[in-house]
Amino acid sequence: MNFVKKILEKGESLIKKKSESFVGIDIGSSSVKVVQLRKNKGVVILETYGELSLGPYANVEVGRATNLSSQEIGEALKALLVEANVTTSQCGVSIPLKSSLVFTMEVPYTSEAQLAQMIPIEARKYIPVPISEVDLDWKIIPTEAHSSTFMGEEETKPVGTGDVINILVAAIHKDDVSKQKEIVKGANLNLNFLEIEIFSTIRSVAGQNTAAFAVLDMGAGSSKVYLVENGMVRESHTIGRGSQDITLNISRSLGIDVNKAEEKKINVGVKGEKDDMGVAEIVSSTLEYIFIEANKTILNYQKKSQKNVDKLIITGGGAIVNGMQEFVESKFDMEAEIADPFSKIETPAFLDDLLKQVGPGFAVALGIALRGLRQLE
Repeated sequence: MNFVKKILEKGESLIKKKSESFVGIDIGSSSVKVVQLRKNKGVVILETYGELSLGPYANVEVGRATNLSSQEIGEALKALLVEANVTTSQCGVSIPLKSSLVFTMEVPYTSEAQLAQMIPIEARKYIPVPISEVDLDWKIIPTEAHSSTFMGEEETKPVGTGDVINILVAAIHKDDVSKQKEIVKGANLNLNFLEIEIFSTIRSVAGQNTAAFAVLDMGAGSSKVYLVENGMVRESHTIGRGSQDITLNISRSLGIDVNKAEEKKINVGVKGEKDDMGVAEIVSSTLEYIFIEANKTILNYQKKSQKNVDKLIITGGGAIVNGMQEFVESKFDMEAEIADPFSKIETPAFLDDLLKQVGPGFAVALGIALRGLRQLE
């Protein structure tokens, strides 16, 4: 919430016409984030943004993962909308990867009309619950580069002349869909769409990159690895450790409270100093585990696809650690960068440094808002 307050303290108004605006909402395990955008003459402009920790609503520390009810999250979201001065009711909301199943499957080459009938039948082999309990979305994986992406974007026709085509399928349990809808309703918003966080992240960090690359999304409770090629997700994997594990390890090792440990994780990070009390070593050891698991996923994909992964993009709130860029580059045999999603839109110059610092944590919300703007056109 300090981010929004700094904007307001400078007396800058980032709010324009409601009808031109769209707000992306990222409901994570440890916080809720919002990004409101508008478009003017083809330029995407940041109007406002903000974050609210869910920890206090669950009687735990800031930064801790929570398991709140729809009503409790709705109340938190309403408070954030007021604090961030969000002026539009048009929104899109994220679905956590853990609440969904994303997979690829091969089906016979046929028309899209026939695919629409075939895919729900074939998808039953991959989904561990009755097909009636999930909502399905799917897209053909192209065999040549193009700029379209998944879930609500421009449609494509089958490409290639082989006997089979690959389909990317996303299944979301209807209970999770209902929960997100309840949250939005409780916050008096107009829900335009739901989107699995993996696709929102890729939209905000990848740009027009058509080469094979990887995204490591470091959340509070877990980290996710995405392999992307030609703008399409080819593989994903969840790692059962996230940024809160780093914080808790610092807290336990140094005997300090979690809030203080969170500060040290961000400010000291992996840059060792004489007076860091061993913080850098603690941070490094937890990151090592996450990076090893991520590297396994990347190497397996390269072996299976016979293609090189040329770049790794680190995103999520866990990427906001001092010295992260250099540390990542020392652990992966490829180009690496910390995501800077706000750099792709127009923002106030005085916020450049702040937005670059906090940007990785807003990749999902920004990606949702970008899709929403396209749908308003």
